Formats: sequence, structure tokens, C-alpha cells
Amino acid sequence: MNNLNPNIKKLLKGIKTVNLTVDETADGIIKGDRNALSRAITKLESFIPEDQKFAEEVVKKCLPYSGNSRRIGITGVPGVGKSSFIDYFGEKLIDLGKKIAILAIDPSSSVSGGSILGDKTRMETLSSKMEAFIRPSPTAGTLGGVAAKTRESIILCEAAGFDTIIIETVGVGQSEIAVSSMVDVFMMLLVAGTGDELQGIKRGIMEMVDILVFTKDDGDNINRTKINKKQFEIALKMFPVKDSGWIPKVLSVSAHEKKGIEDIIKILDVFFEHITSNNYLIENRQNQSVRWLNDRITMLLKNSFYQNHRIAELLKTVEKDVVEKKISPITAANELFNEYLKSS
Repeated sequence: MNNLNPNIKKLLKGIKTVNLTVDETADGIIKGDRNALSRAITKLESFIPEDQKFAEEVVKKCLPYSGNSRRIGITGVPGVGKSSFIDYFGEKLIDLGKKIAILAIDPSSSVSGGSILGDKTRMETLSSKMEAFIRPSPTAGTLGGVAAKTRESIILCEAAGFDTIIIETVGVGQSEIAVSSMVDVFMMLLVAGTGDELQGIKRGIMEMVDILVFTKDDGDNINRTKINKKQFEIALKMFPVKDSGWIPKVLSVSAHEKKGIEDIIKILDVFFEHITSNNYLIENRQNQSVRWLNDRITMLLKNSFYQNHRIAELLKTVEKDVVEKKISPITAANELFNEYLKSS
């Protein structure tokens, strides 16, 4: 507690443990109550069935008040400066009258399942702003390093009045695919001269990028950044035209020297004007909702399968048989699934 930002201490002192109803929680969120928002997200992330049911009801009531934000995905390998960039970026947006919610997806501790990076301590400027809401969430082992309840958290933050939602990912490959299915614009951060840019192309991430930003464009890195920007501008022209019709842009920024962020904000304005005028924004969000539905069905089926008592009894034996090559994984899976259907 002694090392916390004084403003965070004040917020923590004001938080009281109150058992609110679903209606009271939803009403609080809609009125901009940050404590109600935090409690609702905590219940979203809980593994307790009662908490999950409570949170789902809150999301349902908040859904009509959502959808009025810009959803921005930001990714990049560890060390690229995501938190410094978001801190600088968010500060400028707040200066323009925006309210920012940052859903920072932390790698989970393999032991406790909790967040281990602590984004509030890495975004010193934003953590002291009442116009900013920073929520680190553990991945808890979910595919791609994206928290299981990120979509629902976006809905709640929008209902609370935040007009800019930033999803910061771990930056470990599959996370980019998951995040691109829940945001309007996908931004990737790179540092010139590190070789990470080539890895980005190899993974196919560049096909999803709308805005590519080279960070740390200062000091000895200025010339390398200039060269890499040119290289990427040429490389991006080789990719197929995006469904949005948007031509990806390459920019640079220095959070240290406080330069370049205005250009990024201008490009974002142009981007949203583009996808609004051609109706891609609406179409994309509709497609994302359908994907959300299918992802939810997949999760429910998976949970139902593994929580089935008969499957739990058979699984260890079948796994042993697969390891010992007594049965093929395909046959084993088919037999387990048929058994699941019989016992459901």
C-alpha cells in the first residue's frame, strides 16, 4: 500500500464492500459508478457459478447502453513499450475530452491464476486520472492471452460512459487473432531494428493490422525507424485489400520525447470516418456479435464435456491408452464423445 499512487489510495479508501443487487449494480454502472463497474468485472472473472450468473444479468441490462465507443486493440511483444505508449496516448485523448477504459490483459500466474504485471503501476499518468479506468485482467490460461470475459467487460465499460476502449494484449501470437475479433481498429507496436517486425510478417499478423506504429523513435533509433517505416510501407502494399477497404498506415512515436501521438490520433479519426461512411463499422460489429455467440456455445459445450462425471471417470484411462499407443487420439476422442452423448 505504501508504494501506491496517492490517488489510487484515495480510490481504495472509498471502496466499500456492499452487496448490491443486479439492478443496483447495473444502475450504478450506467451512472458512471467506477466501484460498481469494478465489482461487476470481478464477478465476470469469477469461477463461482453464482457470480457468473449475476454478472451475466448485469451485462444483459447494460447491453442497450453499449456500442458508443471506439474499440481499439493494441498489441506488441513485451518490451516494445505498450504501457508507455498507452499512457501517453490516453493522456492526449483525455486532453481532447475523452474518457478512456484500458482493459490490460496480463499473463496469468501459473500458480494463482492472477495478473502478474500490474498495469496500474506501469501507466503512472493515466492511473491518476479520473477520466481513465484501468483494469488488468488475468488470461487464466485462455487461448491467445485474451481474458475470457473481455467482450463482456467492453460492454460494461461502454455502459459506464467510456467512449474509448483500449484492449492491450500480451503480444504472444494468438492474442492478435482473438483481439481483432472484438475491436474496430487493430494497432501493432514495433521497435525498429529488433527483428520483431519480420516475425510479425511471418505470423501473418500484418494482414490484420490497420495502423502500425514504431515506438521509441528517438536517439540512436531515429534512422532505423525511418528505414523500417519505408520497408513496411512497401511490404503492406503486397497484402490483399482489407474487407474494410482501409489501406494500413505506418507511423512512429516517442513517448519519451512526447512526439508523434497527434499524428496517430488524426489517423484514427480518418480511419473511423472511413469505416463509418462505408458501413463497415456496423457490419464488422454484427459479425463480431455472431462470433461471440459461437465462441460462447463452444465454451459451454467444452465445459459440459469435461464436467461430465462419466467422462471424468474415463479420461485418465483413455489418455493412458493414447500415450501407450493402444488407441489413436482420433478414435479415443470419438469414443469419449459418443459416451458423452449417451450420458448427457
